[in-house]
Amino acid sequence: MAHGDDDHAATLSWTFDPWIVLPVAMISLLYVSGHIKLSRRSRLSGPMRWQDLFFCCGMLTLAGALISPLHWLGEHLFTFHMIEHEVVMAVSAPLIVLARPVGLLLWGLPRRARRAIGTLMASPSIRRAWDWCAGGGGATVIHGAAIWGWHLPFLFDAAVTSTTMHRLQHLSFFVTALLFWWAVVWKSEYGTAAWHLFTTMIHTGILGALMALSPRVLYAAQTKTASDWGLTPLEDQQLAGMIMWVPAGTIYAAAALTMTALWVGRSSKGGT
Repeated sequence: MAHGDDDHAATLSWTFDPWIVLPVAMISLLYVSGHIKLSRRSRLSGPMRWQDLFFCCGMLTLAGALISPLHWLGEHLFTFHMIEHEVVMAVSAPLIVLARPVGLLLWGLPRRARRAIGTLMASPSIRRAWDWCAGGGGATVIHGAAIWGWHLPFLFDAAVTSTTMHRLQHLSFFVTALLFWWAVVWKSEYGTAAWHLFTTMIHTGILGALMALSPRVLYAAQTKTASDWGLTPLEDQQLAGMIMWVPAGTIYAAAALTMTALWVGRSSKGGT
């Protein structure tokens, strides 16, 4: 059971799932290896760049969400499970996207693998698929479909009771969030990016409101241990919905307002 019925220790526990720890460690090592290789080629080893800081913060928050006691708490309360998901999608993903780590990750690979992946990425079919998926509209739809799909009660409860489904849920949230933030930060004009951020804020807010205002429990498997923590299952669900509705919505709203301000600033400069 992904959020199982087995007895847990009385203290908060860290989660060392190899399907989580190894990819996080591998990506971090590739980034560092790529950084070292490029530094040697340029014979420069300057101070940490802002991209490096973004990447480090993104990977640390990702590890904090999936490995730290926050994950253990999410096994017992829907509220903390929602916090975990929002950290992955609305904090870790944009920080990693701001770092633009693809080049360094490729340089971290062996030469043959790097050239093979580079050739594959440059193929017309891959580029066409990427251009659609990484466009603002495509990425917004894909990310929104992942969020709404996994929050269907039968799918969410399946992820709660199946380790494989649980891993797939987290992977789809993270990958589609990376795609979404890449599209709005690097592939869209400021005004378009603001529109897609506001759209995401609205539809996730609606989903959170549906959970928070529901008169009955929708996620029976996820909330069944809430009483052990002094909450009723409905209260646990309502708190989780409020977290998606307000704090997470505030992140999207702040990003949208930032893009709007940049759009207005660029328009003003263009008009002078």
